[in-house]
Amino acid sequence: MSGIVGLFRPGGGAADESLVRALTRFLAFCGPDAREVWRRGPMALGHTMLRTTNESAHERQPAGVDGRFWITADARLDARGELFDALVRTGRNPVRNAPDCELILHAYAAWGEGCLQRLRGDFAFGIWDAERRSLFCARDHFGIKPFYFTEHKDFFLFSNTLDCVRLHPEVPDELNELAIADFLLFGLNSDPATTTFRAIRRLPPAHFLRVSADGLRIGRYWSVPIDGHIRYKHSDQYVEHFQILLREAVSDRLRGGRAGIMLSGGLDSSCLAATARELSPERGEAGKLRAYTVTYEKTLKDRDGEHAREVAAFLGIPIRCLPMDGLRPFERWGDPEIHWPEPVDDPLMAGAFDQFRAVAADCRIALDGEGADNLMKFQMLPYVRYLVRNHEWRRLCVDTAGFLRVRHFPWRGIRQRLRAAVNTDPVPNWLAPDFAKRVRAKARWREGCGPRVEPAHPSKPRAHASMHLPNWTAMFELSSPGVTRSTVEMRYPFLDLRIVDYILAIPPFPWSFQKSLLRAAMIGHLPEKIRRRPKTPLPGEPVKEGLRETGAIPEVALQWADETEHFVQRASYRMPAAEDSAASLELGLRPLCLNFWLRHSRAIRYNFMAEVGNG
Repeated sequence: MSGIVGLFRPGGGAADESLVRALTRFLAFCGPDAREVWRRGPMALGHTMLRTTNESAHERQPAGVDGRFWITADARLDARGELFDALVRTGRNPVRNAPDCELILHAYAAWGEGCLQRLRGDFAFGIWDAERRSLFCARDHFGIKPFYFTEHKDFFLFSNTLDCVRLHPEVPDELNELAIADFLLFGLNSDPATTTFRAIRRLPPAHFLRVSADGLRIGRYWSVPIDGHIRYKHSDQYVEHFQILLREAVSDRLRGGRAGIMLSGGLDSSCLAATARELSPERGEAGKLRAYTVTYEKTLKDRDGEHAREVAAFLGIPIRCLPMDGLRPFERWGDPEIHWPEPVDDPLMAGAFDQFRAVAADCRIALDGEGADNLMKFQMLPYVRYLVRNHEWRRLCVDTAGFLRVRHFPWRGIRQRLRAAVNTDPVPNWLAPDFAKRVRAKARWREGCGPRVEPAHPSKPRAHASMHLPNWTAMFELSSPGVTRSTVEMRYPFLDLRIVDYILAIPPFPWSFQKSLLRAAMIGHLPEKIRRRPKTPLPGEPVKEGLRETGAIPEVALQWADETEHFVQRASYRMPAAEDSAASLELGLRPLCLNFWLRHSRAIRYNFMAEVGNG
């Protein structure tokens, strides 16, 4: 992830170049390869470069075209050839091996805001249009690249790193109480347009903004599709089409040097590893793949490492196991090298930093299998209703009979649904009463933080809705170099738009049932034991085991901050224990996580203005 920052004064006057230089210097940990600042009148752009693609070898940013458009971008584009050909047809003349940022600039010059209908990939960028004296910004379809901004009476500031925006001396540190409430109740902020700070906002996934002297305008440019309809005569055609798309998605994400694969030993990540390995000889890069597996083999008797090693041996990929058995709750939370810009509810967060550092020692890019589980959430009843509505009687009979042959009566699923239906857990009694009243805690607790997506997908409503979960934004941002401070960029082939469109357009049965599409596509490409392996959760809870080992919450988490009293009533708070249920333990640890974050969150502005004064 390259670092980006921009400062605009819509009312006129020169942008503060020394301030932008200092902010860009702060972002050096995101992009250690180059650092540059550009300013013209009311607009200043900064960029720190992390080179992760072949085309970025000689890239310089901020970049400009036509003497009118200037960009700072953290971007990786898919389907570059398709975009290039479309640009040539408009009369634009980009260089074929131009960096992704230049293709984005040419696309904006050709189509204006409509360029977003042509761009695929992971991106966050700001484009200055000197003729219109306006700033145009956008974030990719799933929000893989972060984008934060603040609007002030005298300036507009944006960056892909939250702490960078916080450093501006006129951005207040007041907290967003609704975000704090969501964190305490659900473990994350459920509003994709806000952050934990009242003055700093997120640009939601699949949104753009334009700011000028006329004000700020924000809009959505894409939604997860619900109208796709792909039907083939032969089942082999579904598998072949998916294999083609998967190769394209993985190939686009291997444009660069050595690549890591987060290999769990499950089907999804193994599928990516097999595809990447088969593509590598075509690029002469067979030795440039590395696999990394997080293991809990001692404390939880987890077998992920065993399965991952089997996959790696089958494919001939070097593998490194990263044991997390010895990690204890809140371990190293006082380490100044470990910092997160918003509260997190994972007491084992230090382990994530260790993982990214390990990968960054070898690679600058890593593939992750997230997305397949969500896209292939299977429901038979909505599919049956869909077939009835569309009078597809033959398909209804064939698929219903096929489903009944392979699906046992779902007693377990019924029990789970009944328990959820009668769940009447009260709002945590440790919420400070005034705070709970201000944020309408009871109503928020009843509503939950899941998405309410309308219109729903006609045959895959759960899969479609899961692509809108706020968890995606939290996961992507916590995995970005702006948080991990490790120079490794995560990439998600299953979230390639070509794959998303395809899976949501084909019949749910049989292809989403037990991930039949992936299993069929991997015949002969993976060991049969792995190809047939069912989805297997961890055989235990790492946090519970960590508490059981230590026997107590460490002192670093028990030093209460005065500010915590605004949100948590300590007299009603009971310290969680290893004997608690997983859900109770998770809920009970959140006040401690928030308290720790509040004690350390104000330290980010250390001597920053002195640095600005030094130029």
